[in-house]
Amino acid sequence: MKVLVAVAHPDDETFGCGSVIARAVREGHEVVVCCATRGEAGEPLPGSVPEGATLAEVREAELHEAAGVLGVAEVRLLNFEDSGWDGPASIGTLCGAPMTDVVDEMVAVLDAVRPDVVVTLDPGGGDGHRDHVRIAEATTVAFDHVAGNGEMPAGARLYYWCLVRSVMQQWLAYNRGSVYDAGSDDEVGCPDEQITTVVDVSDLLPLRLEAIRHHRSQTSPYDGLPDDLVAGFLASDRLIRARPPWTGGAVETSMFGSAES
Repeated sequence: MKVLVAVAHPDDETFGCGSVIARAVREGHEVVVCCATRGEAGEPLPGSVPEGATLAEVREAELHEAAGVLGVAEVRLLNFEDSGWDGPASIGTLCGAPMTDVVDEMVAVLDAVRPDVVVTLDPGGGDGHRDHVRIAEATTVAFDHVAGNGEMPAGARLYYWCLVRSVMQQWLAYNRGSVYDAGSDDEVGCPDEQITTVVDVSDLLPLRLEAIRHHRSQTSPYDGLPDDLVAGFLASDRLIRARPPWTGGAVETSMFGSAES
């Protein structure tokens, strides 16, 4: 099978979907990563951008390095700019560009790759980044368009990779009173009861951490966390199956099973 992972920034494929990719590769599937931006609005660590280079160039190189560690067959980069967390979004950014333009780009990727499984980020905005929501929404519209034209493989699936509320609440509690204190935890993360698919990826933790280290310009969200909280984030992948729609029952333990669940 072919798997397309659609993300917004370099490091989303590793900090977020790294075990999704590594598990798919280990099971013999071909994985393509589509990244919408080069992460220009990120905050580089001191000394991580060499003289004469740009952050975009550094992050693009890091994306390819980490993807190689995870076993990605191909990386496709779109030409939108990073919108940043907030503030005005200029026309060339992922959130500032017309939605139709973003959808058209994703339609072109889907037409070229013809994936059996598509994984993107949580459109519910589990971590609060507007670019993550944008790429998820555009990927969903594009998936429905291509599938509606009969151009997706039979039984093609669309998943949202999620940060669940229970783990995010633990993270907020751990950071209470620190510079990372985000205040109320009532709405943070995806509600656990919405999760349809839970994949045990604990055996991939060493590979995942190796790939994370290749994003040297960025602070890993897992740095300095206690082992149990790192495991809470990284030992299981939790997803929502959006297409075909979930009809209830026991949660899936794989993205590659029968579509009748």
